[in-house]
Amino acid sequence: MLAAFACGLVFALGLGLSGMTHPGRILGFLDVFGTWDPTLVFTMAGAIGVHMPLYWLTVRRRAPVLAPRFALPTKRDLDAKLLGGSALFGVGWALGGFCPGPALVSVFGGRSDNFVFLIALVCGMALRKLGTVPAVAQAGRT
Repeated sequence: MLAAFACGLVFALGLGLSGMTHPGRILGFLDVFGTWDPTLVFTMAGAIGVHMPLYWLTVRRRAPVLAPRFALPTKRDLDAKLLGGSALFGVGWALGGFCPGPALVSVFGGRSDNFVFLIALVCGMALRKLGTVPAVAQAGRT
């Protein structure tokens, strides 16, 4: 649990230092025909640049350092549930300028004006956990 906390803290610090907790930064990135803000590209490039070599080294191990085995995704097919959920996430991201990580960091970092987003996020997660699946995700079910 301590390792998970430390990883979350490093992630939160990275989000805060890069300015990715400000919705204006994200909305500026999505405004490709207006005043485009390329900051998110540099943030993603930095994250990918760190992740790629470490992932390559990590998966060559027999097991992770703090777990008995790796838990890597095995599903490779695209279905309506995945595409609908991705679209819903993207629309929410574009409308609010937040995804879950930066939303949490911003609220607990003193930006209480984003608390409504956090409440909506928690309600959506609770609805999903209760089994109430949005119509978009049900499109792939028969």
